[in-house]
Amino acid sequence: MMNTPAINIQGISYSVPGRLILDQVSLSLPANQFSVILGRNGCGKSTLFNLITGKYPYSSGAIQLLGEERGTITQKHLAKTIGFLPQFHQSIFPFSVYDVVLTGRAAFYRFGPSAEDHKIVKQTLQNMGIYHLKDKAYTDLSGGERQLVLISRVMAQGPEILVLDEPTNHLDLHFQALVLEKLQAYSRSGHTVVCIMHDPNMANIYADHIYFIKDQKAYDSKVLKAADLSSNIYEALYDTPLMQVQVKDKTIIIPQF
Repeated sequence: MMNTPAINIQGISYSVPGRLILDQVSLSLPANQFSVILGRNGCGKSTLFNLITGKYPYSSGAIQLLGEERGTITQKHLAKTIGFLPQFHQSIFPFSVYDVVLTGRAAFYRFGPSAEDHKIVKQTLQNMGIYHLKDKAYTDLSGGERQLVLISRVMAQGPEILVLDEPTNHLDLHFQALVLEKLQAYSRSGHTVVCIMHDPNMANIYADHIYFIKDQKAYDSKVLKAADLSSNIYEALYDTPLMQVQVKDKTIIIPQF
């Protein structure tokens, strides 16, 4: 089971009237690692996530979560298998931070939250460094604090696989680094983390694996590197002249000037 991919995608295509978004995409995302998917706006990253999480149906191909076909997993078991943080979230109700995170345990309630549910919420808030915010209204928080709360909510769910759509979007550098450090730590604790991101530099710093989506296809950066096809992959990915700078053991991407 240790070698079973967390997410195994085989031959998945998706289209809307007049447009093919994904064409025979196949990817194998390793378990207990931090993986990032990069690509330009509109390339199909969010569509792929919606297929993985079940929001969008697929009529051909296969998506397996930890070796099980996603469509055969019951809703209750799915909550333990995968947790999803979408790109956009709005809350107009002034729930406390504690209560927002507690809703992540709702799939496991019988008649209400148990002592174990409360214990998990407290531990999650402490691990994320936001226990001091537990009584504050979610609507009174900064953007960075809200994102930490939402990530805490899905972590409290306890999924084996955590997928997040642009978790650092609209965050300043402090919160970008903090969020990615927390996600990296989560992946080191026996969980799988998969993120859509826009910043290749943050991806190169924090991720174990990087994948690209371009022209309706998906690519593994390690496969491209092994085939010596990676020298200009970022230029091809973003259609922009770029330079690669090596800083310690990390590759930093900057526009040519």
